[in-house]
Amino acid sequence: MDAAVEGAQALGAEKAFESAEELIGSGLIDVLHVCTPNHLHAPIAVKALEAGLAVICEKPLATDAPTAALMAGQARDAGTVAAVPFVYRFHPMVREARARLADLGRVSLVQGSYLQDWLLKSTDDNWRVDPEQGGPGRAIGDIGSHWFDLVEFVTGDRVTRVCAQTSVVVDRASGPVLTEDLATVQFATASGALGAVAVSQVAPGRKNRLFLEISATSGSLAFDQENPERLWLGGRGGSQALVRDPMTLSDAAKPYSPLPAGHPQGFHDCFDAFVADAYAAITGEEREGLPTFADGARAAVITDAILKSVDGGGWVAC
Repeated sequence: MDAAVEGAQALGAEKAFESAEELIGSGLIDVLHVCTPNHLHAPIAVKALEAGLAVICEKPLATDAPTAALMAGQARDAGTVAAVPFVYRFHPMVREARARLADLGRVSLVQGSYLQDWLLKSTDDNWRVDPEQGGPGRAIGDIGSHWFDLVEFVTGDRVTRVCAQTSVVVDRASGPVLTEDLATVQFATASGALGAVAVSQVAPGRKNRLFLEISATSGSLAFDQENPERLWLGGRGGSQALVRDPMTLSDAAKPYSPLPAGHPQGFHDCFDAFVADAYAAITGEEREGLPTFADGARAAVITDAILKSVDGGGWVAC
């Protein structure tokens, strides 16, 4: 309760509540943001949906795919806005990539990585390392889910099967490690594209490097989250770096590029845009590309398939 009071004072809120249940039943809110450790997402979000609230729930939506599917179904049946902050969708150059890819023909190859180093040392620890709180897939569920969401969002294609390996490389001072530090995943999509990704939370020097490159019939493109103001465009006759500029961006990207060219936008701007779109949807507006509980459930399916592939040592459908 002390932490709740402290948080309320810092935010200028009128009241602090002793529990999520008390807040949900207070009748004082229209939307609930669920930002707890992963194992608490489902019970809190379900109670909020039952109370008729709009819900914004952090990913992973649940620590297993069946529960996430039930949550997505409940949100659909309730007819309320239920969103998941896959915020990398809201980089303007991601929207630009999506718009330009539609004109490049059949996608043949999708590859990239999501690399961090915040769990590199034995003394680095967090509730995410505990499968009881974070879920059975740590690097995959925590950051790999973002990467695969971007793949399906940008390409409009679905990952249909995966083959994966994982590894634990750091012995932590807190005790045995039961969730992966890194993973490599091969995959194929419904259209026949092939792909591969490396995901790591122990890659020295990489702070939050989400990199995605897509090759298609008449061109390639690449987005690097640590350099989000540029989109690499490749072709047989040459390549170029497209700089974010609302004067020249596609209609799909312009709404997410409020600053003039040369005034850098970043990760926090993605969160601002996500929340703005979610709240606009709550008031009845249509916002294309808003990630919903259905997208959260989809990410859980891919995570479960990857973990099954690791356990079984082969390809798994998703």
